[in-house]
Amino acid sequence: MGLIRGLTMLLFLSLNTLAWFAVLGVMAVIRFAVPNEGWRQRWGARMNFIIDGWIAGNRFMFRLLGTMQVEAEGTEGLSRDGWYLVVSNHQTWTDIFILQAVYGQRLPPLKFFMKQELIWLPLIGVACYALDFPFMRRYSREFLEKHPEYRGHDLETARRKCERFRPTPTAMLIFVEGTRFTPEKHRAQQSPYRHLLRPRAGGVGFVLGAMGDQLHGLVDTTIVYPDGAPTFWQFLCGSGRRVRVAVEHTPLPVELTGGDYVRDDDYRARIQSWVDDLWRRKDARIEALIRQPEASAITVTES
Repeated sequence: MGLIRGLTMLLFLSLNTLAWFAVLGVMAVIRFAVPNEGWRQRWGARMNFIIDGWIAGNRFMFRLLGTMQVEAEGTEGLSRDGWYLVVSNHQTWTDIFILQAVYGQRLPPLKFFMKQELIWLPLIGVACYALDFPFMRRYSREFLEKHPEYRGHDLETARRKCERFRPTPTAMLIFVEGTRFTPEKHRAQQSPYRHLLRPRAGGVGFVLGAMGDQLHGLVDTTIVYPDGAPTFWQFLCGSGRRVRVAVEHTPLPVELTGGDYVRDDDYRARIQSWVDDLWRRKDARIEALIRQPEASAITVTES
């Protein structure tokens, strides 16, 4: 039964993606054919319905096939018309589908930083570019040693791209660890956290610096898989489908908004200290969720 569920879900995801990509292609041609930045921004905002449609189709099939059972708490008080910084721990590709299931129509479509190389992914890369996902070129330490003039260039690019989100309600998602959690990475980093990798504060610093005065708050998201984090294929097959999500919506400290993360050492230190404290509390929250009795939170079936 798991194999049939997985193949059915994979087929539907492929067809759903192709269908919405066709719509996206037409709208992207219209958007980029007009050489006016104001027009492109307004048209790009209208194109967000493509993300909503893709997510709605996926959610329907997840519910129909029983692929996931999400227990979520703390989602009250969010709005589609707001601007938010969303941070989350990261364990598997499945996290994206979980976040979409939890937030659905509760937040604007999630946008997140992507590696520049991913723009060449078939369909997905082009779609994310057309939908204004910010792409980042990350430079290795070896490259920066040979070309120090590029130091901070990637973060400056992030700041400029965040500025583009000011006219349109946006939820900027950041996986603060920068990569998926694995026991091997945890040991290699000698992470001081029991369930998390060391946080990277750069993305948070640039979102707060570029949009902090406009953001309606922090949406701190903690994802736990009580049966262990599944691979993407295991998720499609329905293995490890139990998921617990704790959401904490809080105001952002005023003193952390509008600074310069690259050039202001004091501001950078304050951001890093704040993120470290956030991560300590998240680590304790994960431990509590692991020990939490089953189905004591709200089961999310639809948004």
